[in-house]
Amino acid sequence: MRFGSETATDDREGAVTREANVPELGGRTLENALETLRGVIDQVPPRFAAVKVSGRPAYARARAGEALDLAARRVQVHRLDVVSCASPDLRLLVVCSSGTYVRAIARDLGRILGSAAHLAALRRLAVGALEVRDAITPDALRTRGPDAALTLLRPADDRLLVLDKRFLERAAATIVGAGESA
Repeated sequence: MRFGSETATDDREGAVTREANVPELGGRTLENALETLRGVIDQVPPRFAAVKVSGRPAYARARAGEALDLAARRVQVHRLDVVSCASPDLRLLVVCSSGTYVRAIARDLGRILGSAAHLAALRRLAVGALEVRDAITPDALRTRGPDAALTLLRPADDRLLVLDKRFLERAAATIVGAGESA
């Protein structure tokens, strides 16, 4: 995430809507702010989100210029750990429930610290038991051909919903920095 500006979309693609000084990104103040965003929390989705409002996605209403007042939704943030910090950027490991908006975490952390922030980049490491380190590139699939590609499919069952425990137990820098995500 990047501190110093908030955007209409809560990510780097949106127009800057507010600027603020970059806060001190270290120590107890940062940890206290992160703690308020861990666990079961009520989170207001970004205005430009896929969540439906009266049957239409919020992003469609926002693009049409409609004023939106989105209701908070209950989500769970299992982990929210600092991986690295090089002001104005803060790199975090987020392990969260489905429906959690990481863009909103960035926005809210900026506000909690009396600043402004948005999501500068996002790299999804896993969804349930599906991990990026096990992914196969489209070129590799094309090279193998359709029959071989079908053998790589995993059955859709409850095991796909189970996150590997290392995402909950191992150090964030180890998970992100030691190549487990690649």
